[in-house]
Amino acid sequence: MVNILFCGNDKVFDGMLTCALSILKRTKSKEPFTFYVFTMDVSHIKDTYKPVTDRQIVFFDEQIKKYNKENRAVKIDVTPLYRREFDNCPNEDAYCSPYTLIRLFADEVKELPDKLLYLDVDIMLNRDIHLLYDIDVEGYEYAAARDHYGKYLISPNYVNAGVLLFNLNYMRQTGILKKARELIKTKKLVFADQSAIIRSTTKKKMLPQKFNDQKFLHKHTVVRHFSKRLFWLPYPHTDNIKQWQVEKVHKVFKYHQFDDILYEYIYLKEKFEREVNVNDKSNNPDFLCV
Repeated sequence: MVNILFCGNDKVFDGMLTCALSILKRTKSKEPFTFYVFTMDVSHIKDTYKPVTDRQIVFFDEQIKKYNKENRAVKIDVTPLYRREFDNCPNEDAYCSPYTLIRLFADEVKELPDKLLYLDVDIMLNRDIHLLYDIDVEGYEYAAARDHYGKYLISPNYVNAGVLLFNLNYMRQTGILKKARELIKTKKLVFADQSAIIRSTTKKKMLPQKFNDQKFLHKHTVVRHFSKRLFWLPYPHTDNIKQWQVEKVHKVFKYHQFDDILYEYIYLKEKFEREVNVNDKSNNPDFLCV
């Protein structure tokens, strides 16, 4: 069993779908996958901070089961944990959203397995996930690759927390996530959860950049992370192009390696939206035939 963790609100559906499709299409083994999804309702902070919906999870589960009937999606609502730990904390207005903080609850969710791969949803697998997932993390809290910019600007071994291969058993022993949560509650951190994890680390395994390429896509790239990056032309600027922005992926990056995935995603997204519209109309008395 390969165990994946996603985190986010209902807006991460496009990322979940594209990332999962890339994993399933690029992986040769028939071993089943479990996709855990941490989510929460913190709409008291902002109206758009709504949880991943049951409808999204059901559709997601249906699609991954087409690759292996033993694949499954498991939605875990961590709202009570968030309210208990992070309500009104200094990092509630984190650089992305409060949803970046909830992977720090992994040690508190007992049903999670000892080995778990956390992935940001703006990620695509270019090669077989077992190249990453099968890495031995015994004696390490996690394995991670260097941050493309941080390794130059902050520290040579500064890691990017968008791809983390967790050894949860060892993490529970060292208390890394508990320490990270304490930092989140007491100190304002530039990169919130990422900073808290790095500061709380006892022992990590460094991975080659191919396991979290944040700027380039090479033939040997295993994970392409579509994070914010710097462009020099036509003038120096940053942009945050995501894989589900298919036209930009083609036009700006000139990538076509993911077309089989992205075209299936487009079809499935339209299918999902049609099903939602039909269901909403059938539940609205105004649309019922007399």
